[in-house]
Amino acid sequence: MGGVLRAESVWVETFTGLRMDRFAKLVKAVRERGGNGTGGGRPWCLPLPDRVLLVAVYYRTNLTMRQLAPLFGISPATVCRVIQRLRPLLALERAPRPVADTERLWIVDGTLIPVRDRKVGASSRNYRFSANVQVIIDADTRLVIAAARPAPGNKADAHVWRESDLPALVSGTTVIADGAYLCTGLIVPHRRGAGRPLLRGQEEDNAEHRRVRARVEHTFARMKNWKNLRDCRQRGDGLHHAVQAVAAMHNLAMTR
Repeated sequence: MGGVLRAESVWVETFTGLRMDRFAKLVKAVRERGGNGTGGGRPWCLPLPDRVLLVAVYYRTNLTMRQLAPLFGISPATVCRVIQRLRPLLALERAPRPVADTERLWIVDGTLIPVRDRKVGASSRNYRFSANVQVIIDADTRLVIAAARPAPGNKADAHVWRESDLPALVSGTTVIADGAYLCTGLIVPHRRGAGRPLLRGQEEDNAEHRRVRARVEHTFARMKNWKNLRDCRQRGDGLHHAVQAVAAMHNLAMTR
């Protein structure tokens, strides 16, 4: 049975938001990480670009594997095998640190992602089982610098931040965050004391802080156009791999 979707410009741009040259870079990265190997099983019935597109379509639409199978002309079992094989190979690569890190401005924030796996998520303030994912972006380029492993959604942002590997990554770099990151060493807004209003200069600082920090919220909104990050059905490391892959494709789409 022949499928409808192939790694052609119309489908790649529709489902990934990437131009073909950017998509080719993604395929090349997956190939270099060993994505063209069989993994000890039967040979693949789809070429590597089609398999990369399949994973991207899965993250973009959150269709079930039974729904994806006829779109690519393969069986649901093969869809599952492709996703399991390629999802860790689409992970975000951390960019090399610039020489003058002190001149860079990074922003960190956490977002809640609904998950089905009770071992990954927890009942949180959005009344769903969610996971807390911490993400750092560059304030100038709006590219994702790094994303931490998911933590239960009932944990506070500051607690998740301290337990992640991100504090070591940002050493020597200016990083701003919202008021939930008090006592973490990050730059947070001024807070009013008891019976003491903020000074005019502090209010102006907070307004500028909000204006800049909004960029990380815009990044979350773009990333959640990938519907798998609105309701992740995968278990184990599935959410972590999804966040990393979506961040990588987001960066490719934002790179000029």
